[in-house]
Order: sequence, then C-alpha cells, then structure tokens
Amino acid sequence: MRSLAILPGCIVLFAVLWDAFETIILPRRISRKFRLTRLFYRSTWPPWRALSRLFRHANRRELFLSLFGPLSLLFLLIVWAAGLIIGFALLHWVDGSAFQTANGQVSLTTDLYLSGSTFFSLGLGGVAPRGAFARALVVVEAGIGFGFLAMVISYLPVIYQVFSRREITISLLDARAGSPPTAAELLRRLRQDHRVEALQQLLQEWERWSAELLESHLSYPMLAHFRSQHDNQSWLGALTAILDTSAFLIAALDGPDRYQAKLTFAISRHAAVDLARMFPIPPRKLAGTRLSSNELTQLRIHLATVGLTLREDSGADERLTRLRQMYEPYLLALSRYFSFALPPWLPVQQASDNWRTSAWDRVVAPRGDNNEVGSTDSFEHELFGRGAR
Repeated sequence: MRSLAILPGCIVLFAVLWDAFETIILPRRISRKFRLTRLFYRSTWPPWRALSRLFRHANRRELFLSLFGPLSLLFLLIVWAAGLIIGFALLHWVDGSAFQTANGQVSLTTDLYLSGSTFFSLGLGGVAPRGAFARALVVVEAGIGFGFLAMVISYLPVIYQVFSRREITISLLDARAGSPPTAAELLRRLRQDHRVEALQQLLQEWERWSAELLESHLSYPMLAHFRSQHDNQSWLGALTAILDTSAFLIAALDGPDRYQAKLTFAISRHAAVDLARMFPIPPRKLAGTRLSSNELTQLRIHLATVGLTLREDSGADERLTRLRQMYEPYLLALSRYFSFALPPWLPVQQASDNWRTSAWDRVVAPRGDNNEVGSTDSFEHELFGRGAR
C-alpha cells in the first residue's frame, strides 16, 4: 500500500518545484494550462473580496483589500514550503520510514518531522535516516530547502522594487491629472500653457510605464493585488486615464500629439488585454457608458478653453467610440475582478488632489480661511489656473 504513495509524492514535488521555477526564475508566459500559483490566487482572492463587502465604510474596505497582496505572497511561500515537506515525507513513508529514533517508533508523523527539520536545515538529531535511499532523500531535500530559502530572500526585494517603481509614476500623476486621474483634467493642465512638448513628453513617459506594467505584472501577477497608498489611486485607474487620454487625442485632436498618442495607446491597450488574459478574465460589455453625449460636449468645452484644436468632422465621435470599445471591456473586467473603481472622463466635483489633502487641514485651518496653515485653494488657482472644486 505504501508503494502507491510514490506517485502523489512525486507529483507534489514536481508541481511545487516547477511552479516556483516559473514564478521566480522563468515568469514569462501569459497563459498556462495549470499552475499552482494561479490555483492559489483564484481560490483565495474571491473569498477575500467577498469578505470585504462586510465593511460598510469605504476606507476600511479598501484597507482590508490592500492586505491581501502582501499576505497572499507570504501564504504562497508557505504553500510551496508545505508542499515540498509533504512530498518528501511521502517518499520517506514509501521507503518504509527507515529512521532511527530514541524510542524506536516511527510513523507518518515522524516522516513529516524529519522532512521539515531537513528542509529548514534544523539538524536537531532526534531522527536519523538508516537506509541509503533515506540518506539520499535527506541530502536532496536539504539542498532544495537551502536553495528555496535563498530564492525567497532574493525574490521579495525584487517584488517590492517593481512595486515601488510602479507607484512612483502613479503618484506623479496626481498633480497632473487630479485624484482620481481623468483624461479631461490631464489634458487641461498640460495644455493650459499651450506647450505641446509637455504633452508629448508625458505620453512618452507613460508609454514606457505601460510597457513596464505589462512586463512586470505578467512576470509577477501577484503585483496586481498590491494596491496604492491612496484610495483614489490605482494602477488600473492610471492605465485607464492614459488610455482615455490617448484615445481622445487620436480621435478628436489635430497636431503632432496624435503620433505619440498612437504609440502610447497601443502599448497601454496591450497591457490591459494581456493582464485580462493572465488571470483570466473575459471582457465585459458596458452596462451603460462612461462618456455620455452630454459629458462629451462638456469635455469638448472643457478642453477648448485651454486652446486645444478639436476636430469638427462628424466622424470624430465615432472614432472615439471605436477606440473605447478596444479597451474599455477589458478595463471593466479588471475593475470588477480587483474591486477597483474606474475613473471618469471628467473631473469629480468637490474632489481635491491628494497633495492638497491632509488630516491636519481639518484640525488646524478653519474651512475657507486662506490665512491659516493648510489652506491651499488660492495656491492651487495659481498653480493650475483654477480655484477649489
């Protein structure tokens, strides 16, 4: 009967080792027929997301959701380690538990104890292998355990470095596009001084950011669960704002901005589609529209005031609709899966940029008193050409 356990033991070892190899060393393919990491996240994230709905306060719900990313990474490492320990314990059990113990009694619990102490290189000496096969297993497991711990030590800094680079660029978008970021506000703030170079440079920077997002989140999918420090910021919200901006430039504006907008739109749309395939999440049809005809009219008025040359032909709106259909279904699917709110096209009324807000503002400065510390309404008007919203 023990011989039958050799197959599940080998399967567990192969599955864990191959999954760790693909995740840490060779994380490049978009779709995989079976992967332990994917199974882990698809079985843990939906319950966690469902539990978040028990929190009525939005800030507490967002805090609860933000814990999943770091905790899931730690639990994934525990799952890998437990799988390797159990796999080697089964092989020891198949070998007849060839150990020498103080009381002379062995069992499957003894196999697990020896496997665990060997994997973590404890070397307590309470159980000693007797046969050649048992000794070989101990040596192999000790080597794998040492290599596994070394990979984990090098893996965690890489994850947080990539996360930090992603968040730095998202934070820079706050003063450029508002909080949450919107295409209308991004275009208005950049073009209020009528400089084409500033818009082109920003599109180039976000073209590279989208490419890094695509590469890093395909290589390390768990990064998609790591949320930004502010509730109204997210990697999906930033990607949406850049796609909206690029689509509007391509469809409705004249000038040299359109070429760089096409490049930025292409890589950003590529990132949205491939990330939806990675998890996998089928695209969803919009129940309504993120940009109604009235909002589109307001958007045109909003941008015409800063000197943007808008196309007057009747096909501009149709081109914008076709471009939106290329990416919005994937963004909506990602938004629903990760519980992110997609930013609108127009600025949110009565919303303040993150750099303007602080808990001290409500304590130190009375509302509307521009002479007190914390009042930034007049200063924002000086910076961005408008008063408080």
